[in-house]
Amino acid sequence: MGWLIFLLIAVAVVGGVLWAKKHFRHEIDRAKRINRANRNN
Repeated sequence: MGWLIFLLIAVAVVGGVLWAKKHFRHEIDRAKRINRANRNN
């Protein structure tokens, strides 16, 4: 039973990471650009 719970958690984590990468990549890129601009000024 324990391995089944572990498997579900692992799948949820991997799925969450992939979903977040797909949806937030442009947000992260914008944040990086803003941070770089702030550091240079």
